[in-house]
Amino acid sequence: MPELRRSTRVAAAAAAAAEPKSTEPALKKQKPAPKKGKAVATETPKKEEKVEPKEDVKEEEKPTEKKSEPESVSELEVGDKIPEWTFLDQDEKEIHLAKLDRSIVVIFSYPRASTPGCTRQACGFRDNYNALTSKATILGLSADSPKAQKSFATKHGFQYSLLSDPKKKLIAALGARKADGKIARSHWIFVDGVLKVKKIGISPEVSFKTAKEDVEEFAK
Repeated sequence: MPELRRSTRVAAAAAAAAEPKSTEPALKKQKPAPKKGKAVATETPKKEEKVEPKEDVKEEEKPTEKKSEPESVSELEVGDKIPEWTFLDQDEKEIHLAKLDRSIVVIFSYPRASTPGCTRQACGFRDNYNALTSKATILGLSADSPKAQKSFATKHGFQYSLLSDPKKKLIAALGARKADGKIARSHWIFVDGVLKVKKIGISPEVSFKTAKEDVEEFAK
């Protein structure tokens, strides 16, 4: 029996020696995977934007439009010659003052076309046109545009030209431009290119009546 036990121990030892030893390193314990759950959103911190101080933006100042100043001219007196200037009438036709056909020229000025007093004055020259035009050339004058003059002439049937003088050049030279820029109702009579009659600041009726009387006197 002792020999049998001894042989059994020898055989068991030999079998244990024959088993190959594992050369693989021991596996590291893996950490348990995190439990699945709701994802927690993490906000990315925003970068602080630098706010530049706004400069006060001034509106560009628009250049002030300069009003056209009336030309500086010398005022005509009785005995002076008619200016050699050209103006447009209501039909935008050029009228050269020094090249008019008749030897007697009547120019009457009015403040504004189509206003009551101006209409009475202009209609007075219209009604006496035949008596006047047989001896003289009749011209109306104001600072109105040719378009406004055309409307005025068409509405009332004027047979004569209405000169447009927006810069009041001729009006000033004749002495009818007031200090405040307005126009004085007036009339002038030139004979052979020379100023003979100058009446400033008169009524509509006195204007055409005295002009007719003077023209008849000069025509004798």
